[in-house]
Amino acid sequence: MRVWAIANQKGGVGKTTTTLALGRGLAMRGARVLLVDLDPHASLTRAFGVPPEPAPAGVLELFNEPPAELASLARDTGIPGLQHVAAQTALATLERRSATQPGLGLALSNALARCGDGYDYVLFDCPPTLGLLMVNALAAADHLIIPTQTEPLALHGLEGMCRTADMIERSRRRPLPVSVLPTMYDRRTRTGAETLREMQRQHGPRVWDDAIPTDTRLCNVAALTSTAPAEQYPGRGLSAYRRALEWILATEAAVLARTEAA
Repeated sequence: MRVWAIANQKGGVGKTTTTLALGRGLAMRGARVLLVDLDPHASLTRAFGVPPEPAPAGVLELFNEPPAELASLARDTGIPGLQHVAAQTALATLERRSATQPGLGLALSNALARCGDGYDYVLFDCPPTLGLLMVNALAAADHLIIPTQTEPLALHGLEGMCRTADMIERSRRRPLPVSVLPTMYDRRTRTGAETLREMQRQHGPRVWDDAIPTDTRLCNVAALTSTAPAEQYPGRGLSAYRRALEWILATEAAVLARTEAA
């Protein structure tokens, strides 16, 4: 089982869209995939039509004592091979609980350890804040994927996220590979092109040499949650996500090969 955290400390960069697109792409390749919504805003959960009230069973139950089993919280999406675990607004209260309830920082790692081999991939859709939920996801992840807008202000958020990844890597004492996925790219603008080049200059091979273009179809989650087996990736944005997935998988294979050779 491979665990990917899709995270950025800056909001509005396409984390949920990236989680949906990559998860659907993996499922289309025949993998068993679980998407876990860690954001109290629950955008991924709403994309699958889960209403906020009554509050659904979901991620919060993994932090209970005793914790629920991850597989027991999984919901079918209608897409073969793809399930998800819902977020609840009450996740925002976990920061206060962590002060008096020890062990919450490893709740997701422990849930995955009890999960067995029921999934090939687990993808965490992280909140846009560095707190208990993001730290949990990074502590458990085998790979960090950072979607980031191709605009100048996004470079600061990317730098902060990379520093956080390095900090978590030192703390957990095992590698945390990072892949930077440029998103919302408008090749018609000078600012977008300059930002993409600067991102690639600063972060080198961590950055995809392509980018997810601005595409209004990505605003419509129906393209990502539809159960129709045809139309795999309609539109240039979703086609770009397919290429991005191939790059991420190739990156993973290279990392695993180096680890085995060491």
